[in-house]
Amino acid sequence: MTLSLIHNLNNKNHIKLLCMSLLCLVLFYSNNVYSQEKKELIFHNSEKLKIQGHAQFGVNAVAETNLFWDLADVPELDFNSDTQWLESYIKSGISLINKTGTHSSLYLKVSAVGSYTMGTDAFDAKNTGKITLENAHIGYKFKISDSTFVDASIGSRELKLGTGMLISNGASSGFERGALKFGPRKAWEKSAIVEVTSKKNKSKVFYISPNELPSNDTKNELAGIDLNYYQTKDKYIGLSYINVLESLAPYPKAAPNGEGAPIITPGDRDGLNALNLYTKTRPFKKTLKHLFTALDVAYQWNDRIDMSSFGGRLQVGYDLVNIPWRPTLMYSYQTFSGDKPNTSGQERFDPLYFEGNPSAWSTGSKSSMVFINSNVQSNGVSIRVSPSKKDIITLRYAHISAQQLRSPIQFGQAARVEFFR
Repeated sequence: MTLSLIHNLNNKNHIKLLCMSLLCLVLFYSNNVYSQEKKELIFHNSEKLKIQGHAQFGVNAVAETNLFWDLADVPELDFNSDTQWLESYIKSGISLINKTGTHSSLYLKVSAVGSYTMGTDAFDAKNTGKITLENAHIGYKFKISDSTFVDASIGSRELKLGTGMLISNGASSGFERGALKFGPRKAWEKSAIVEVTSKKNKSKVFYISPNELPSNDTKNELAGIDLNYYQTKDKYIGLSYINVLESLAPYPKAAPNGEGAPIITPGDRDGLNALNLYTKTRPFKKTLKHLFTALDVAYQWNDRIDMSSFGGRLQVGYDLVNIPWRPTLMYSYQTFSGDKPNTSGQERFDPLYFEGNPSAWSTGSKSSMVFINSNVQSNGVSIRVSPSKKDIITLRYAHISAQQLRSPIQFGQAARVEFFR
């Protein structure tokens, strides 16, 4: 369960939300104590068959002021930049693993998500929610040599490549589905994945189609391959190739010389190619063994629309393991290209389905509702402490700016695509 209270509490509505938050906090900790005493949700466990239940839920009280830094608070839009809402979700399901041989097993998982937003959220969705299917997949895992396994699956399931720079969130929340901040849906609506694991090498080929909002479905289908050499969580290197097989998603293009509104061109994502290199290591094990570095870079191209774009992130961190609460200090710089207003081609970086939370690839909690990872760059510092094994506190500061002037800085989040015949 997760609880968060955001921004200034300065009126009666905010005080009500604070009271609800304190109540949720009490329930949260009492539930934690109780759940620690319970056994796992295992309905059956024998030598050949294991049946297990899964449950997850959250309540989130949010109070926002000066949304989008008052950019939307203009009379012609009739939009309130101050709002409060309460969102919740529950995700539950069941999984089965059946051993069909000494080194082979058949598995399946089915789960659903119910979510609701009470009040008016940041994108003006009011009192809305849905119950949707989350996982619904079947797979078969088997051994083909002493150290090599194959895992093949089909159906609705989660898939994340590398650090989640391009492929992570396979489903949309918010709007008519509710739970905007939580974003509890992660599974791709359709997938076919074959993964081969051999010692420290993991390779997978995949086909995926996202579980998009019915009100904003741009019919995306993607395929690709991921190669990953993984030793530990602090040492790995991987390379992904992604191809967009089909899409109606539009791109914004800067107006000539950057003068005037952007030009929206439908279907420009169709045919996109992307290469993503990701790696992390501790480069000075003898002298600075607690120093770590991470690098993610991506290049995108699409000959059909004369597209060439880039994005990436560099991180340098240090673990202070001998200090109470074991702080981790980190600096990061990330940049994503924008469309150049003086060229006929397209240089805007397409973030695809990135992991959009502050601990991963968004530029912050509030700013993530304005900026997506396109035509934006940021310098960030953070400190993370762990008062206990269960609790983590992170403080972040980021300086954000446009990567390309006179070019669109935002397209997505609350933007809606309308089709006319």
